[in-house]
Amino acid sequence: VFFGTDYHSHLGTKRGGLAFYDPENGFQRQIHNIENTPFRTKFEGDMRKLDGTVGIGCISDTDPQPLLVRSHLGMFAISTVGIINNAEQLVEDTFSGPGHQFMAMSSGKVNTTELTAALINQRSNLIDGIHHAQNVIDGSCTILLMMPDSIIAARDKLGRLPVLIGKNENGCCVSMESFACQKLGYRKYYELGPGEIVRITVDGVEQLAAPGDKMKICSFLWSYYGYPNSNYE
Repeated sequence: VFFGTDYHSHLGTKRGGLAFYDPENGFQRQIHNIENTPFRTKFEGDMRKLDGTVGIGCISDTDPQPLLVRSHLGMFAISTVGIINNAEQLVEDTFSGPGHQFMAMSSGKVNTTELTAALINQRSNLIDGIHHAQNVIDGSCTILLMMPDSIIAARDKLGRLPVLIGKNENGCCVSMESFACQKLGYRKYYELGPGEIVRITVDGVEQLAAPGDKMKICSFLWSYYGYPNSNYE
């Protein structure tokens, strides 16, 4: 997870984060500012303190993440990538009743990953919640949810960004860039379609929602910000 996340450093320059679940120690999470110091340098010391059987990491150009969420749907870690054009309207809609709040960042804006989690939690289960979030979001939102025994991966509704799963003899990994999987000895195993949702365990991949039939992948991946050695679509 440490190296796989670091291989996404070309996608963000502001915040890096790691989250793990260990049966004995529960959820663990670290987030650091990487604007002036590389991800690997900031997190090397943390690796002696973090352990677990499942983990996710994120390099973000916007919000601190992954976030730990406790709700009626249980405890999970969440990480997202994309852009929510109607974030302010969605925040206002969520504030419609008393007793609701968001943690504001120093800019005064709401963390879009926290907003996504709030949208998911408006439904009675995670899959319906993910569908709800992706239907009301104007823009794109690819989501990773980490539970104690699995990771749920959801590619954004129109497949603007890729989600690829790798597998080796030790288990599975999931990544936006296939290069991160290949560099760590995983073979390409599965590529999510637009809007598809899967559960990833040590045994493999279970489809929870089939892909849609419309795609608008971001072609800028091939010409600018995608890693040259990565393969998608």
